[in-house]
Amino acid sequence: PLYLGSALYSFQPMVSQCGVMDKSGELSSREPGTSHHGGYSHDAVVYALQKCGIRHIDTAKRYGCESLLHKAIKESGIKREDLWLTTKLWHMDYGYEKTKQACLESCKRLGVQYLDLFLVHWPDAHIPGKSSREVRAETWTAMEELYEKGLCRSIGVSNFLIDHLEQLKEDCQVTPHVNQVEYHPFQRPQELVDYCRRRNIVFEGYCPLAKGEALCHPNIIQLAKKYGRTPAQICIRWSIQNGIVTIPKSTKPERVQENCQVFDFNLEEEDMEFLDSMNINRKLIHLTYPLWKG
Repeated sequence: PLYLGSALYSFQPMVSQCGVMDKSGELSSREPGTSHHGGYSHDAVVYALQKCGIRHIDTAKRYGCESLLHKAIKESGIKREDLWLTTKLWHMDYGYEKTKQACLESCKRLGVQYLDLFLVHWPDAHIPGKSSREVRAETWTAMEELYEKGLCRSIGVSNFLIDHLEQLKEDCQVTPHVNQVEYHPFQRPQELVDYCRRRNIVFEGYCPLAKGEALCHPNIIQLAKKYGRTPAQICIRWSIQNGIVTIPKSTKPERVQENCQVFDFNLEEEDMEFLDSMNINRKLIHLTYPLWKG
């Protein structure tokens, strides 16, 4: 089973690979992920679980596939206690009572009694008469209670910036266990990574292939030829070597397998530095809804 190193593999409703925590609280480097972009592949999910040893599934209410994942997990025959399931709270469910109810509903759709990791999907909120900060604090208080009761073994956030995390620090008690953020050679938010590490917040990176743009970049193709690997494997390996829990995704079983084959080689230091230098702070996930207002 893929409980490897400091980061694991994850799953999103398109099959992706990202980071996972094992039962000791250590995050593993590969997890398959699912998302609302590109569709959902039942066969790819079952293949990832049965043939690739993937044990971390990353999804969200927003992706609309929690119930479908329940069916795929059941068909795979993998025991619940051997899985690490992550899902996310959508902004329409923010607020104290709605957060707790949304957690129970996600558990029901996934067919489980608890979540291994529950994430607040966005930093911004739209509740009349309240600031986003107030809503985040109220929502996080509910997340803390879910964590204390054991309904969520870990709690975290997604797409949060340093200011959002600092506000949570002032307003709440429990530090997020995870912050899941876009991370690829063109978007490497090192200041945020360093901040999370100082506070012992696991940094998970989604979109490691830059929505496919990295796969056709001449510099990455050149490195792929040098190592006898694919461009996707170069990007995923670079992310993992940077200590990032990495979440790729694919609806094709052969791509899932390809994305798994990244633990038997290392990129040389000069090539890591070269890939690091490609950062141009180019975000591909544009958070226009909800808006990032702070």
